[in-house]
Amino acid sequence: MSGPLEGVRIVELAGLGPAPFAGMMLADAGADIIRIDRSDRATYPPKDGPHVDLMNRGRRSVAVDLKHPDGVALVLDLVAGADGLMEGFRPGVAERLGLGPDVCLVRNPKLAYGRMTGWGQDGPMAQAAGHDIDYIALSGALGAIGRQGERPVPPLNLVGDFGGGGMLLAFGMVAAILGARATGTGQVVDAAMVDGAASLMTMTYTLRAAGIWQDERGTNLLDTGAHFYEVYECADGGYFGVGAIEPQFYAELMRLLGLGEEDLSTQMDRTTWPAMKQRFAAIFATRTREEWESVFAGTDACAAPVLSPAEAPDHPHNKVRGTFTEVAGVVQPAPAPRFLATPGEIRRPPPHPGQHGDEALADWGLTDAQVAELRSSGAIR
Repeated sequence: MSGPLEGVRIVELAGLGPAPFAGMMLADAGADIIRIDRSDRATYPPKDGPHVDLMNRGRRSVAVDLKHPDGVALVLDLVAGADGLMEGFRPGVAERLGLGPDVCLVRNPKLAYGRMTGWGQDGPMAQAAGHDIDYIALSGALGAIGRQGERPVPPLNLVGDFGGGGMLLAFGMVAAILGARATGTGQVVDAAMVDGAASLMTMTYTLRAAGIWQDERGTNLLDTGAHFYEVYECADGGYFGVGAIEPQFYAELMRLLGLGEEDLSTQMDRTTWPAMKQRFAAIFATRTREEWESVFAGTDACAAPVLSPAEAPDHPHNKVRGTFTEVAGVVQPAPAPRFLATPGEIRRPPPHPGQHGDEALADWGLTDAQVAELRSSGAIR
């Protein structure tokens, strides 16, 4: 076996961003995913080397004309033998193609039908365009991220697209497939990035309800308000991240900074935070990032160097763990999480559209004659 999802079959209607990321996670965990790319994006002869989009790794691609009746019929035939289907269109697009959940669930009543959108399948904004920054803005996440007195800072597109979007779609697909296997009944998974981003804010809402989180950015425990949860510049222009929340870790941090004689009982006194941040900043500025890394190595001070994407794969811990890997000459994050009994793997590099048509369709039950007929009609390319 290769991954705990070995034997799970999923049809993925090609999209952008979070839906392919969900497919990557499921494929890394062993699912056999056939990616339906647009036929007008197929190239012949195929291009050399893997496709550049790492989120498409692990799947095989078939280039299908979804405006051709035989192309739609092909997808429905694949759905009949699949555990799930995923699409990332605006609400109503899959229905207009003849591949909506009502049609697909008739062909396969046990199907998990995953839908990835920004705003969800209903609501006044369901048909509106948007991107990660819009979804996290409306969920309350963006408004909580940033320094005091400054504008909110978008955390790349990690919270909406990938954390609140792709990861929750992958979770929803696994949950729906397990449910279908237990009950014999499939269902629609409505994964909206605005919903997912809000879900990721649950701890913040917990702190707010407890009266220990205020809406002013940069004044709270986890948003750079506290001196012991902050990023500091070093003498060489590098940065160090500090997150010593618990008293014992804070005490260790203070000791290593040469402040071990301070009154540690004032750690959570917010009135002391601004002055302590200035003191910490002055101390970190006296040494380089490498020197501070030596100071904190092997300690419980909860302090780590801030690495760039170019540096992270070469950090000793990441190298020992295999946190990053190389496939077809491209360094990339390795599959996560890890399954010790049935480890996942990157089965193949990202495909070009239509690269695996004959191979994938044969594995999914089509004969050579059927594939040839589909190609002759223009339904696949």
